[in-house]
Amino acid sequence: MKLVVAGPTGANEHNGGVFHPEQAGRIFSVMDGVRSLGLDDEIYFPPTPKATMIELSRVHSVAYLEELEAFCRQGGGDLDPDTYACEDSWIAARRGAGAGLAAIGALEEGKGDVAFVPIRPPGHHAERDRAMGFCLLNNVAIAAAALTAKGNRVLIVDWDVHHGNGTQAIFWDDPSVLYVSTHQSPLFPGTGLASEVGGNDAMGLTINAPLPAGTTGDVIRTAIDEMARPTIEAFRPDWVLVSCGFDAHEADPLGQMSLSSGDFADLALLVREFAPATGRLALFLEGGYNQRALAASTAATLGALLGVNTNSVGPTWGGRGMAELHQVQDDRSRAIDLALSDSRREQ
Repeated sequence: MKLVVAGPTGANEHNGGVFHPEQAGRIFSVMDGVRSLGLDDEIYFPPTPKATMIELSRVHSVAYLEELEAFCRQGGGDLDPDTYACEDSWIAARRGAGAGLAAIGALEEGKGDVAFVPIRPPGHHAERDRAMGFCLLNNVAIAAAALTAKGNRVLIVDWDVHHGNGTQAIFWDDPSVLYVSTHQSPLFPGTGLASEVGGNDAMGLTINAPLPAGTTGDVIRTAIDEMARPTIEAFRPDWVLVSCGFDAHEADPLGQMSLSSGDFADLALLVREFAPATGRLALFLEGGYNQRALAASTAATLGALLGVNTNSVGPTWGGRGMAELHQVQDDRSRAIDLALSDSRREQ
């Protein structure tokens, strides 16, 4: 099997200093993981041009894009207590979004069987008109919107430790996108309740599994395989995109979940089952702030998909979260019943 790697981007730009967790060293660690697979000629690196304003404006408001560009041009600064931009951040963000589009294009052209998009800044917290959570542009949403513009149905699976509030909000009422998120709760940004199930035109197409600190991989797998699978199979996606954060790893400093690199390998194999054909799966780097865990998790995830043995740590079992997942399923069912009841009354 052949791997498309669209990137890396952001390794030499968007520098927030050594004390900010979202720094260029993350990209170097991720690429260490890619190189450890020893694929050599089995990797295709497509060109990664900057995304155009037309491509970005499918997801973000033109006013926000123009404000962000001007903010960077004037030297940047802090956008909120967590999120910064530098003079070159606008270029870095556009190139990261463009890398996601290049990955999709390379798969469409048959250049590979699966794509990995190692980019920074990450994207899934960025809303239509707001940067937040280290994110400036919503990379996975921009790729999904490009696909839906051509009539495709897109499944986005987000296993980052933080809820992808931006992705959820962007596609809240879009029947062409199914958003599935497993995340730690409570934790930044405070969204992603089980009762958040989608808007009137996309009822049930948002699936959230908020789970406690200490959750192990078996719970995450169960959430996707049992709670989300029936909706995914009924939705019948044409493409599967993954917000591939590695900050649910037990060593990550910004989360308190208990996953291993082997759990990400198992999740990748599970999610691949939902792609309708080879060449319809792309993974976008989101969070992950322990550099050793980043390298190991990248290698395990891509190795599993490509049939390369990486001797990764095995998957985790028996921690917290299973009881809470059962409650999540109940809360989601009640929310959908209530929404349907309200809809019938309005009719």
